[in-house]
Amino acid sequence: MKYTFEKAEKSTVKVTIELETVEWKEANEKAYEKTKGRYSMPGFRKGKVPKKVLEGAYGVGLFYEDAINYAFPIYFGDILDKEPSIKAIAQPELDIKDISENGITMIAIVPVKPEVKLGQYKGLTFKKNTYRVKVDDVKAELTRLQERNSRMVEVDRAVENGDTVTINYSGSVDGVKFEGGTAENQTLVIGSNTFIPGFEEQIIGMKKDEDKDINVKFPDEYHAENLKGKPAVFAIKLLKIETKELPELTDEFIKDAVGAESLDAYKDEVRERLKKQNADRTQRELEDAIVKKITETTEVEIPDAMIESQIDNMVQEMSYRLSYQGLKLEDYLTYLGKTMDDFRNDYRAQATEIVKSQLVIEKIIEEEKIEATEKDVEKRIEEMAESQGKTAPDIKKNFNARQLDYIKNEIIIKKLFDLLKKENTIE
Repeated sequence: MKYTFEKAEKSTVKVTIELETVEWKEANEKAYEKTKGRYSMPGFRKGKVPKKVLEGAYGVGLFYEDAINYAFPIYFGDILDKEPSIKAIAQPELDIKDISENGITMIAIVPVKPEVKLGQYKGLTFKKNTYRVKVDDVKAELTRLQERNSRMVEVDRAVENGDTVTINYSGSVDGVKFEGGTAENQTLVIGSNTFIPGFEEQIIGMKKDEDKDINVKFPDEYHAENLKGKPAVFAIKLLKIETKELPELTDEFIKDAVGAESLDAYKDEVRERLKKQNADRTQRELEDAIVKKITETTEVEIPDAMIESQIDNMVQEMSYRLSYQGLKLEDYLTYLGKTMDDFRNDYRAQATEIVKSQLVIEKIIEEEKIEATEKDVEKRIEEMAESQGKTAPDIKKNFNARQLDYIKNEIIIKKLFDLLKKENTIE
C-alpha cells in the first residue's frame, strides 16, 4: 500500500490510498469468499461456483464493491495508527479514482478535529448576576406542594375558569358531522386552551346536565385541511363539574407530606434549597458568559460533520422528550408542517455555537494542561461516598470505566472554571 495525505478545506484531510495488484487481488479473494454463497449456476452447487466463472458471467468487477468494503477499513485504520496527526472525528467520504484488475486508488476526505486559535481568555471583566429568595418564591413552592397533594371534588354550581368538566360533544360543519368531532365523557380543564379558540370560554357559566350549542371557527393553520378556517357548531352536554381542592397548610399536613416538623421548619428548608438553586444559577450563568465571550473572539473552522453530529444529538433528545408525552417526532413534524431537513436546519445555528464552545473549552484545557490526578479522583469518590452514607471502596467496586471518565471530566471542568474565574475580574 502507498498513501499520501494533505490538508483540505474546512478542517478535512485528503488521504490518497493506492493498493497494488497483490493487495487488491487479496481483497477481491476475500470478497469472493464472503459472498460466493449468493451465487448459483448450472453445473455448480450454490456457493461453489469458481470466482473466474462468476467474473466471466457477470463481469470482472463483480466483487469490486465488496472488496472495497473489506479493504478500506483495514488500510485506512493502518494509516490512522501510523499518522497520529490525522485525528479523525467522523467517517470519511470515499471516492474511487482509478480501479482495474491491477489495483485501485481510493481518495478519502476525512473530517478532523479543527485547529483552534483561541481568543483572549484572561484579563477580561464579567458581571455576576445574583438572585435573592423572595417571599413569593417560598409561597410558590408551598402552592406547588398543595397542588401535588390536591384532590378533585364535584361541585354543584356554574362552570368557572380553572374547573375540570366532563362533556359529551358533537361537532358539525355546514350541518354535517366531521371525523374526529364527536366524543363522550371527555374531560377538559377550562382555561387550558386545549380545544380550538373560543370553545372553552363558552362553557363557562354552564351547569350540570345543561345542553348548549357552541359556535367556533377553526384556525386558518389548523392541521386538518378540510377544516381550516371553517365555522363549526358543537352540540355540548355538560355531565360533571369538578374543582381542585387544595389541602390546608398546617403543621400536620406538612409533616405527612414532606416529613418536616412544622410549616415554619419546611419554609426554612425551602429557603435554603432556593438559595442553593440561585447560587447554582449564578455560577452557571457566569460560566456561560465567560465561555461565550471567549468563543466570540476565537477562530476555528468547524467541519460540517461535527455540526451534523450535534444536530443528530439534539434531534434525538427532542424525540425522547416527545415520546414521554406519547408523541412521535414524525407526527410532531407533520403538525408543524415541516420536513426533517427544515427541522434540522432550525437547530444549525445553536448546534454550531455548542460545538464551538466545546472546542474552546477543550483548547483551554490543553493550553493550561489541566488534568484530573489520581488524588483528585480519590477525593471526589470519598465525597460521593460520604453523601451516600457509604465508604469509598463500596462506591469504587461498582464503578466502570465510563463512570470514572465522567468523574475525571467533572474534575477537569471544575478546575477549568476555577482558573477562568481567578484569571478574570468578576464584578
